[in-house]
Amino acid sequence: MSTAASQNNGKILILATESCAYPGANSVGQAHSSYPANTYILRVRAPALFPEHFYMDCFKKGIGGIIIMSCGEECPYEGAYHALAKRIDHVYQLMKKADLDLRRLRLTAICTVCNRAFLKEVNDMNTLVQELGPPEFGQAA
Repeated sequence: MSTAASQNNGKILILATESCAYPGANSVGQAHSSYPANTYILRVRAPALFPEHFYMDCFKKGIGGIIIMSCGEECPYEGAYHALAKRIDHVYQLMKKADLDLRRLRLTAICTVCNRAFLKEVNDMNTLVQELGPPEFGQAA
């Protein structure tokens, strides 16, 4: 399978915070760096607003991997990062019950100028999604 063909299998969803990670993604584009075409970036105010079932629904609809790119501890919304981390822990429990590989969901901090970190996260997730194939759910899903 060619590289271009393999990159179009398994979509990667990125939830990028508008104050940190989305400007970081924009700086990657401004630097004319490329990343896999199967990557979809959703600009969000705070990923903590997404309920647990959102992630599971994404996997059920064929999203191969999700990267939550946040501001980390420097989130402008007090307590949001800790709430997000707690929510993702719950999502991991749901993923375990559904026999989904936990590596399909990643929480990371990306700053406004973190080009290399952004590219590494996307490329690592793309490699993983290509290795794992589409999400398959066990009977508990």
